Amino acid sequence: MTEKIQQLLNDSKAARWTALILIALMMFFGYMFVDVMSPLQSLVEVERGWTPDVFGTYALSEYILNVCGFLIIAGIILDKMGVRFTGVLSASMMFIGASIKFIGVSDWFQTTALCNWLNTWWVTLPGSAKLSCLGFMIFGCGCEMAGTTVSKAIAKWFKGKEMALAMGIEMAIARVGVFAIFSISPLIAGKINPTIVRPVGFCTVLLLIGLICFIVFTFMDKKFDKQLVEAGLATEEKNSEEEFKVSDLGKIFSSLSFWVVALLCVLYYSAIFPFQRYGANMLQCNLNGISASAASNIFRWFPIGAAAITPFLGSFLDHKGKGATMLIWGAILLIVCHLVFAFVLPATHSELIAYSTIVILGISFSLVPAALWPSVPKIIDEKILGSAYCLIFWVQNIGLAFVPKLIGNVLVSSNANNEAVIAAKAAIEAGAKDTFIPYNYTTPLIIFACFGVAALFIAIYLKALDKKKHLGLEEPNIK
Repeated sequence: MTEKIQQLLNDSKAARWTALILIALMMFFGYMFVDVMSPLQSLVEVERGWTPDVFGTYALSEYILNVCGFLIIAGIILDKMGVRFTGVLSASMMFIGASIKFIGVSDWFQTTALCNWLNTWWVTLPGSAKLSCLGFMIFGCGCEMAGTTVSKAIAKWFKGKEMALAMGIEMAIARVGVFAIFSISPLIAGKINPTIVRPVGFCTVLLLIGLICFIVFTFMDKKFDKQLVEAGLATEEKNSEEEFKVSDLGKIFSSLSFWVVALLCVLYYSAIFPFQRYGANMLQCNLNGISASAASNIFRWFPIGAAAITPFLGSFLDHKGKGATMLIWGAILLIVCHLVFAFVLPATHSELIAYSTIVILGISFSLVPAALWPSVPKIIDEKILGSAYCLIFWVQNIGLAFVPKLIGNVLVSSNANNEAVIAAKAAIEAGAKDTFIPYNYTTPLIIFACFGVAALFIAIYLKALDKKKHLGLEEPNIK
């Protein structure tokens, strides 16, 4: 028995880290597609007529089906069918959804009968946006399902090993995807006759490569499950995943610790991912109308700041702990950064302040996820871990769905009497395609800071709860 256990596939560092790279690549390409249009918000408004509130509706569409219950179903599928089936399903959905979105933004689609029909109803939303939203809905279901699948796969392969480090590296690789797309999306779009079609098509092809990478991982995971059975650590090849019952969800819903973590998650991420949608355009506006490419070059350092430090924080958590404390500091940095963007940057137009604040926000974005996701296995039984992750993502998606729409509507309403915005829009209507619209972002940024304040209070409460109930959030992962 001991000999068989020592020969498990995940005991090999090369094997378990190879498995991590394969599944992380799927998320790397997924994160690239999520933000492929974020650096091009001003371009898509000129090229396709997507105003900020339309752009907010498009951003909402990624999460709306998840909020309506798909993520709960995804959790059941994950715990019932296992990481292999769920991973392939989610990667396939990402690719299919991306393909539909690519059709929606393509030039030839704008002249089709379908696009003309789509333009006849809900006229405030262009036909290109409607079809893109449909594709983004499907992609969003696959992407969020993939995120929970990857988390459970890492917990499985790195149990009792460098789990926080592995999750940190996976998140770092995904963050690099955001850096990459903010770097190359404006370049792929082109400086002469720029178009959003090229970057969207490029990222769609990458998603197909991500699907292939995960399929390769499934062969490794199948061999690992077979070894678990032979070692007596599982009764069937599907391991403990098949023992899951829907009634087990009650254990999650009745856990106070779970809901505190979920609430912290939705509040913090509502000030991060929706901000990514508008961040590049915010920099353009607050730095006195710099180009979209220049703004993207600044904003891309946000995910790099997170990617660079997250693995180190994961290793620290594995060996020293202090996860609840990290959550508190992450929320504090978040608040400070959004207030700097709201008040200091418009007054100074300083690129140095913009760069430094973006990097500090990246550090915040490494502190919270690095501490948050490895904490879930400490409070939830492994058998229902997939459902727990999905339920957290479900709560998180409520914020991610409606906050971008809220920010888009607030941005439009707060600039309704902005003379510079009115003049720029009039110029665009007159045919000036290269006109920049200088929105005032103060109110949206204050809203983001308020989410951070709420997250800070929840993080403080979670630390007190950990001390009272001995959840182990402050303890190291490696025993």
